[in-house]
Amino acid sequence: MRRPASPRPARARGVTSLSALAAAVLLLTACGAERAGAGRPGADGSEPPSRTQIDDPGKDGVRITSLTLPSASPSPARGSVSADGLPGDSGVTAAYEITNEAAEALTYSVVVTFVSGDGGAVTNRTVTVRDVGPGKTVRGTVRAGELPPAAPRVVRAKVLTVAKVPADEAVAEPGTCPASGIRVSADKGDAAMGLRVVGLHLDNCGTRDYTVEGYPLLELLDDKLEPVEGVEILDGSREITTGAGEDKEPGRVTLRPGESATSSLVWRNTTEFGTPVNVPHVRVRAKTGADPVTLTVHLDLGTTGKLGVKTWEKAER
Repeated sequence: MRRPASPRPARARGVTSLSALAAAVLLLTACGAERAGAGRPGADGSEPPSRTQIDDPGKDGVRITSLTLPSASPSPARGSVSADGLPGDSGVTAAYEITNEAAEALTYSVVVTFVSGDGGAVTNRTVTVRDVGPGKTVRGTVRAGELPPAAPRVVRAKVLTVAKVPADEAVAEPGTCPASGIRVSADKGDAAMGLRVVGLHLDNCGTRDYTVEGYPLLELLDDKLEPVEGVEILDGSREITTGAGEDKEPGRVTLRPGESATSSLVWRNTTEFGTPVNVPHVRVRAKTGADPVTLTVHLDLGTTGKLGVKTWEKAER
């Protein structure tokens, strides 16, 4: 005759079943936490970006402090999204540090080169850092941006060039208008067969008419922002070349709000006997009494000792 089951063993089996269920839940939870944990592969199997500290002596007070690289190719397919959510971005980022050891506030323009394993440049990026006070240190990051699919993998970054100008003489930020209502800038220039031409642009971004007459006023500066001697600044370009257009007679040019004027710097990069002269900066005043703007234009004058400047002309709309 079969006896009825005892209630005590039944409770024991229930406890055993609940314990097994709890253990299974804990195991699943632990597995899920491991997959989502820091340093673990993501849902797509990719590893998180790696950050490498860099011991870089830098240049002119600017140095690279670290480089962040994606775990996979730094050249995602077009239309892809990197870990930081920027479409097409390679995910390669360099951190920099700028220390101003001068006695005045400076604005820096820094070119950072992202370098491959064989030492070649993969891409260059320029970052502008404004109003760095004397004795101050500023930190930031610059992205390599989107890279071609066939680009080699970036392994390090370095400072290529540093240009610094007085903060109150820097070119106005894009989309802004100085208190003077006048914006002065330079284009990237044109070089052919040793002839150099860089355009100067004068924009009336203010609310009143602005009149200039004759030629821009120039002061040539070295990399320490000291005057460069021994270079003759000529009115017009006829003594340098006939290939930079006709020299117009200087006259009055009145710019209404929204109108612009142009001029040009013209020189030859001819090197013969003597020491070549390189001028990194030109301090420009639109006219006598105007606020100065220091432009970084890199005039490689060779041994010619001459720089031509054309008169202001109203730009065609």
